[in-house]
Amino acid sequence: MKLSLKSTPSPVQEIENHLLQSKGIKLFIKRDDLIHPQVSGNKWRKLKYNLLAAKEQKKETLLTFGGAFSNHIYATAAAGKVFGFKTIGLIRGERIEPLNPTLAYAEEVGMELHFITRSDYRRKEDAIYQKEVRDRFGDFFLIPEGGTNAAAIKGCAELVEEVKQQLAELPDYWCASCGTGGTLSGIIAGLNGQKKILGFSALKGDFHQKDIRGMLSKVSATLKVADTSNWQVNTDYHFGGYAKFKPPLIDFINTFKKDNNIQLEPIYTGKLFYGIYDLIKNDYFPSGSSIFAVHTGGLQGIAGFNRRFGNLII
Repeated sequence: MKLSLKSTPSPVQEIENHLLQSKGIKLFIKRDDLIHPQVSGNKWRKLKYNLLAAKEQKKETLLTFGGAFSNHIYATAAAGKVFGFKTIGLIRGERIEPLNPTLAYAEEVGMELHFITRSDYRRKEDAIYQKEVRDRFGDFFLIPEGGTNAAAIKGCAELVEEVKQQLAELPDYWCASCGTGGTLSGIIAGLNGQKKILGFSALKGDFHQKDIRGMLSKVSATLKVADTSNWQVNTDYHFGGYAKFKPPLIDFINTFKKDNNIQLEPIYTGKLFYGIYDLIKNDYFPSGSSIFAVHTGGLQGIAGFNRRFGNLII
């Protein structure tokens, strides 16, 4: 199996509006949502070196974990179809028919779905449980929940080199949504002490600090990262926690699309840009600053969200 994972660098788009002009701020968006129709956003970057490693190890099957609406499950299923891997998804919770759009797509393109209890799901990183999984499913290449591991961080770090070729100078502030923290870790590694980096947590809690430090410690030598002191994670814009939302978030997403012709989703990117705009309004960023934000994709989840809550996102 020949595996080619080269892709054209996703474009950088500048946003212009009255708020930004009045505050003296420049805002650039890295349109990683345009990398690939199905394997989009940070999932392409996270899966890239995992897929190459699977090929080098002559693995034919990818096995991973995720929730019922997981972007990672969707992207891994798509990648398996495109690049010729069998895929197995261990899904948290019970199978509910009809399947939501995320899982329906995954199964449609060939992913073998197995639904496991929440207690078993919590054991997903336990060596004993992983042995049980191998005994059940045979040989496979394991990709962790969300796709975040050292290979994923390497892939996300390449984003910085792309931007160096696309912009005359690096922006002052680099912003990304945080789920597992893998994308932000990659940006921190890629910038290696340059500029200021701000993560926006999509989940309730203050666990990212510890998790990201742990991830960076594992890749610092390999990626030659010397300085990781220039980042922080903002926990003010999770809207109640993972997959939680409130009307102001939905209003912002719909208005942002109308004004900029850029679709956001309510789990990650909507919260990211809501937070950035709120901080701009409250003069967090000094006048004259430039901000760079990563659109990490995940738009596939809108169909499931709208089916569950009504057609809120237009």
